[in-house]
Amino acid sequence: MLVFEAKLEGTNEQYERLDEAIRTARFVRNSCIRYWMDNKGIGRYELSAYCKVLAREFPWANKLNSMARQASAERAWSAIARFYDNCKKKVAKKGFPRFKKYQTHGCVEYKTCGWKLSEDRRSITFTDGFKAGSFKLWGTRDLHFYQLIKTPSLRTGTIKRVRIVRRADGYYVQFCLDVERIEKREPTGKTLGLDVGLKHFYTDSNGQVVENPCHLRKSEKALKRLSKRLSCTAKGSKNRAKARNRLSRKHLKVSRQRKDFAVKLARCVIQSNDLVAYEDLQVQNMVKNRKLALVD
Repeated sequence: MLVFEAKLEGTNEQYERLDEAIRTARFVRNSCIRYWMDNKGIGRYELSAYCKVLAREFPWANKLNSMARQASAERAWSAIARFYDNCKKKVAKKGFPRFKKYQTHGCVEYKTCGWKLSEDRRSITFTDGFKAGSFKLWGTRDLHFYQLIKTPSLRTGTIKRVRIVRRADGYYVQFCLDVERIEKREPTGKTLGLDVGLKHFYTDSNGQVVENPCHLRKSEKALKRLSKRLSCTAKGSKNRAKARNRLSRKHLKVSRQRKDFAVKLARCVIQSNDLVAYEDLQVQNMVKNRKLALVD
């Protein structure tokens, strides 16, 4: 399964309709979790059937595509199943399913209907009850190699799902592709052991030390300044919304920097070695132990 992402370009009115779809998907997920909490022995299929009940009771929920409602129910069941698995494994933090609140980010997922790609693959149209319309796609991925025929017989190389994601800097669309990815490379005959630490990012068995870039530490001053500006604004004002967006954008930039560094470094290590061994450590516990040692 591959995921290609592109940014959506539209009008403010279209963005508001996407927000309505995202809020509706979050409502369906929260309602399914509440239905599971109130009724014992509820399973995945009962939650999927409960989506029809929500569509009948709430006309605005019926605007959301039926498969998008089922996808929201599946997300609720994945949280419930993860909770059950943690209970069986006797994990300390069970991760009881929680209700999603309003945040600067969110998503709604469509399956085989509710969306339509243009012939040139440069725009996408959402055709559910919210009628968000057509959006331009800005990205570097070429979708011409993947089929748009939505039949059960053609399962390989097709676009299985389309997900709309809202972030601090705009709206994005993700295409989930049913593709088997195969990479051919010659064996290097090398093995490597990694030791993750707190002071350094990691130290390998060859004695090479990779320093931690500390993206969050370098951005702490700017984050504190933006947080202070947010706290000085009046609740419900436009200035508060702008300050919140600036703070969210800064956090988004830090998360992207950390992910980019980790992905590129991991790919370099994997391609340079045939076997990579590392210790299964709980970094959060390491940080707690370090704090306790400093206090003592």
